[in-house]
Amino acid sequence: MPSKPVNPLVKLALEFAPLALFFVANSRFGIFAATGIFMVATIGAIAISYFLMDRLPIMALVSAVIVIIFGGLTLALHDDLFIKMKPTIVNGLFGGALLVGLALDRPILPLVLDQVLTLTPAGWRKLTWRWAIFFFVLAALNEFVWRNFSTDTWVNFKVFGTMPLTLVFALAQTPLILRHGEETQGG
Repeated sequence: MPSKPVNPLVKLALEFAPLALFFVANSRFGIFAATGIFMVATIGAIAISYFLMDRLPIMALVSAVIVIIFGGLTLALHDDLFIKMKPTIVNGLFGGALLVGLALDRPILPLVLDQVLTLTPAGWRKLTWRWAIFFFVLAALNEFVWRNFSTDTWVNFKVFGTMPLTLVFALAQTPLILRHGEETQGG
């Protein structure tokens, strides 16, 4: 069943509101309170997404499950290692899933972006490769930052590093998308 159309700004707000709350809570209350707030905000964003779209976006759902698991471990064991590893695991899973889909000749990216983009099969393959590599780069960057810098620096990187990098990367894909759009191929 196709999902209900939702304003892209609403979707963006639902994706980034939990992270923004995590940032604010960390600066005011510390990493453990921020983790709890992040978990609650993530569940809230997923619930609102479902209410608005009549479906759960797969990437947001996977990310939410990992937030709950690793956030729960962080709080239960009072060890911020787990919440810091979460982005590495999520990005590694996304990158790996994209590569497995390519290897099986069943690309996953069209399933995630089918309502947003219509590309040729070659376009989907190229875009999938690029996103897979990007997710692995984000995973490596997360590992580098959390292992070498303070918790506050890591949180700042998540908000002011990861989000802008993702936006710039997505915008940098515009030429590929324009070149491989099915409308341009079909005339």
